[in-house]
Amino acid sequence: MSAPLYQLKAEFFKTLGHPARIRVLELLSERDHAVAEMLPVVGIEPAHLSQQLAVLRRAGLVASRKEGATVIYSLTSPRIAELLAVARGILTGVLSEQAGLLDDLRASGRPGSS
Repeated sequence: MSAPLYQLKAEFFKTLGHPARIRVLELLSERDHAVAEMLPVVGIEPAHLSQQLAVLRRAGLVASRKEGATVIYSLTSPRIAELLAVARGILTGVLSEQAGLLDDLRASGRPGSS
């Protein structure tokens, strides 16, 4: 018997639950990258980046191909980039709302305000 859809979704989002993996997916949303290109941008040790890429590969989110001695990574679906864009939009809305609340709190704490 296969796992329920909600369980598969939870595993999918757990795979996305690491900042380095999100950063890798953001980079690959722009274009395909070699590991050496990603290292300075992601800012983690090469062994750690390899581990994170392996997690993404096992989850089917990225694919790799060899060009000579270089391994190039790419997204397996453009919908991954769409998901990241949707997440950015949601976070922008949440943070904007929180900034508005913070402004309201600051304004209400000023002398002479009600």
